[in-house]
Order: sequence, then C-alpha cells, then structure tokens
Amino acid sequence: MLKLVVLISGTGSNLRALLEATLAEDFGARVVAIGADRDAEGLALGEEFGIPTFTVPFTSFPDRASWGDELLAQVQQWSPDLVVLSGMMRLVPPRFVAGLTPNLLNTHPAYLPEFPGAHGVRDAIDAGVDQSGASLIIVDNSVDGGPIVVQERVGVLPGDTEHDLHERIKPVERRLLIQAVRDIATGHINLKEFSTQ
Repeated sequence: MLKLVVLISGTGSNLRALLEATLAEDFGARVVAIGADRDAEGLALGEEFGIPTFTVPFTSFPDRASWGDELLAQVQQWSPDLVVLSGMMRLVPPRFVAGLTPNLLNTHPAYLPEFPGAHGVRDAIDAGVDQSGASLIIVDNSVDGGPIVVQERVGVLPGDTEHDLHERIKPVERRLLIQAVRDIATGHINLKEFSTQ
C-alpha cells in the first residue's frame, strides 16, 4: 500500500477527490497525513476522513529554508512513499526537494512548459491561446519546470474568463492526479524513470 502525504494551502478540492478515490479497496494507495503551510480550510478533510493533519506556518519562521527544514521533518515522520503538493501555493526550498525527489509531485493548471508559475490560467487567457491544459510534474528547484509525468490539453473557449477556464481544468487535474497515483501504486509509473536528478 503506497503511503501518501498531501500538502495544501487552500480548500483541498484536489485532495478531496484523491481521498474519495482511495476509499476503493483496490486503489493501492492511502493518504496517511495532510499538511499545510497555513490554517487552510482543507485541513478539515482530515477530520472528515479520519486522517491526521499538521501545519507548518510559513510566517512562523525567519526564512524559507528553515520553514522548509521543519516541513520536511514533519513530512518524513510519516515515512511516505509519495508526497503531493496539491494546491500548495508556496515554493518549497532546495533541501526539501532534495529530501523527497523524485517522489514529490505537483499539479499545475497549464500544459507545461507553457504558462508556469502561480497564474498559469490567467496567463493563458491573457495570451489569447485556444488551448491550455493540466500537468502533473515531479518537483525540482525550478518554477514548474520539473519532469512531466502526465498532462492533458483543455480547450480555451471564446469568451472564457480565468474562472471559466480554471473550472474546466480542475476536473482534469484531479483525474490526472488520481490516475497517476494509482499507476505509481501499481508499478505502471516509475518516477525514477522521469527524474533528471
């Protein structure tokens, strides 16, 4: 059984979908802990699904490196096989990446390497493209530049707002994440084959 720690910053909508998927007996993975960099709304999913939670507030540390060291220590207490950044809106520092890669994944609402960064959906709208997408990557020390595990195109419709497009990307992101976790658990995906480190 693949053990997951999921890190969030917000409502945990991707996390909820993943937790619901893991309820299937044959899924092959389970979330053992949920962590956040703030008092995130999605931490309530821990109580709902009976999963321990922890918080490592970024603002409680003098710098990103010391915050990352504590976050890594908290994550490693659960001995996870896989760590998923699911809507965590903060860059993790190099020592955190080094401690977990290649078993450190991040979802992104764009078809990477197009539109990396915190505003991928807005950037796609602003660029006037007719398609964007969703990606699941192995986290490295770049901004959304790590090896791509899986991705899928999502069309941009005439008149789309940032909200409209994001709402169509979200279910694709969730599906890609759930399928990839299942494939990692069953051995159909070997993250070491993607890793450049």
